[in-house]
Amino acid sequence: MINAPLKFVYNWCVDFREDDPKIWGSKTKRIILQKTKQRVVYMSTSRRRGKASSAVRIVTLKPPNAWHLDLAGQENDEIGYYHLMSLGPIKTKLEITFKTKYKIANAPTKEKDTKQTNEIWDKYIAALERDYTRSR
Repeated sequence: MINAPLKFVYNWCVDFREDDPKIWGSKTKRIILQKTKQRVVYMSTSRRRGKASSAVRIVTLKPPNAWHLDLAGQENDEIGYYHLMSLGPIKTKLEITFKTKYKIANAPTKEKDTKQTNEIWDKYIAALERDYTRSR
């Protein structure tokens, strides 16, 4: 649940920026390759277990309440579906579904992936709600 109206949540979530990983405390580098009203394409690079890893993400925007992610990376490929639902004037529900295929040994379990995703999104939502409060 997000304490902000759907339109604000959608616009905030799909305004991809190169410094977004800082919101959740990551040193991941993000480079925006394309940003249009229909899609965003960006590359990210990070280090895991001392090794550099990169991925390209293509995000297809589906206003006013959804977007789709296609990720091709060195460690995994992923498809993500994001859907927003208004639950009132200042309440929005975000549902996220991922299909992930790992290409590495010792891949994280589904439980670990889910926990990490939830931790990241908890930080994004806190930042989003702070921005909404400041905008009022």
